[in-house]
Amino acid sequence: MGKFVLAIDQGTTSSRAILFDENVAVAAIAQEEFDQHFPRSGWVEHEADDLWRTTLSTCRTAMKQAGATAGDIAAIGITNQRETTLVWDRKTGKPIHRAIVWQDRRTAETCATLKAAGHEALVTERTGLLLDPYFSGTKAAWILDEVPGARDAAERGELAFGTVDSYLLWHLTGGKVHATDATNASRTMLYNIRENRWDDELLDLIRVPRSLLPEVLDSAAQFGTTLPDLFGAPIPVLGIAGDQQAATVGQACFRPGMAKSTYGTGCFALLNTGTDPVTSKNRLLTTIAYRLNGETTYALEGSIFVAGAAVQWLRDGLGILRDAAESGDRAAKADPEQDVILVPAFTGMGAPYWDADCRGALFGLTRGTGPAELSLAALESVCFQTRDLIEAMRGDWTSSADTVLRVDGGMVASDWTMQRLADTLNAPVDRPAVLETTALGAGYLAGLQAGFYPPPDVFAESWALERRFEPAMPGDERERRYGLWRQAVRSTLSAKPA
Repeated sequence: MGKFVLAIDQGTTSSRAILFDENVAVAAIAQEEFDQHFPRSGWVEHEADDLWRTTLSTCRTAMKQAGATAGDIAAIGITNQRETTLVWDRKTGKPIHRAIVWQDRRTAETCATLKAAGHEALVTERTGLLLDPYFSGTKAAWILDEVPGARDAAERGELAFGTVDSYLLWHLTGGKVHATDATNASRTMLYNIRENRWDDELLDLIRVPRSLLPEVLDSAAQFGTTLPDLFGAPIPVLGIAGDQQAATVGQACFRPGMAKSTYGTGCFALLNTGTDPVTSKNRLLTTIAYRLNGETTYALEGSIFVAGAAVQWLRDGLGILRDAAESGDRAAKADPEQDVILVPAFTGMGAPYWDADCRGALFGLTRGTGPAELSLAALESVCFQTRDLIEAMRGDWTSSADTVLRVDGGMVASDWTMQRLADTLNAPVDRPAVLETTALGAGYLAGLQAGFYPPPDVFAESWALERRFEPAMPGDERERRYGLWRQAVRSTLSAKPA
């Protein structure tokens, strides 16, 4: 059976590997950052080899830290930055282009053309998504069109397409397995989430040949075994889920009405809606939360493109923070008489606005505005955007009105930020004892398939609260500040009403 599960958490700015023991406690953790590439405004890319190299390295490091051999690992689970797109050669395993990251906006014109032609209703009905460059399908088509000979090679069956999980699985298994899970497939704009299949009409519309596509399995399934020489012996890969769905599992949001929000580079809130997909009236996404034993559980999702990235901008772009962890302390010292509002539309705005063309803006600057006020504006922008999502969810699913929000991700370590989030939402915010919920979700899925972990209802009993943040801001001040945000957003959107 083994002593641990190994969770691979391949994210936007770093790769991590975490070993969890049978009590879901962290036994070892390793992390490596890698370079981000911005070849043009609105374009974001990764070197695919960086993703594989750092994944393999962190797995080996975490195992060494725990003194674990391959025989001690019951299973591997993979969670990944979703929508990031790769196309590679089936014979060599080498990508034909850099990975195009989920934040990338280069296919905005393609999406606008498809929308103008009246195709968004079909896309939304089949996939639960909107026509937006965020998703993988138009990214894959762009690679086929822009790399010389790629489209012809794809038609001959020589190329493979996948999100990062598929690419890692391919290399872990030595090219023997080309597969993904239902959650990642649901983010491609090519997958019919109601019928759980690749959709030929959408493939033709977006111009992605079926020969490129991976097999779609449950989130807990037999995904193959690793090459013996990678870790000293084969290890089964038994779980895969996109990062936000993995966090939903890690937060034990198994009942309809439970919600979580993850604060990493971006912010993503998911509300479990059960076995029936709910169509949003407020431009949220309908997505697959997880698929177990052939049964699909759906969620409403709101996607914010810039959360922790706003703090990174303060640190790396402006140089006013030495460390991202300083932001909460700085914000606490801000002048309460200033109303500085940041709309962090560095790569457009996500839900519920879906404006790929607008760009970031600062409002309310004075001569006295400094690092403290900018820190507050960056952190508060995340809180305001979360409220936008929660308000939309309440409009789509009225029984979510009193939902407690479970939170995870790097930003939630800041008490100041979590208190401001509860104040902005006027709702409790629960921070769990185990903050590594994304990796935990991947590890749990693999452990579930291996028989290492119990069924979901039993696993949910192990979820533990570290701290609950209750709203304390006066209601009139909360609404005044949110009104400033709404006004700033209206001024930022590209000639569209908020």
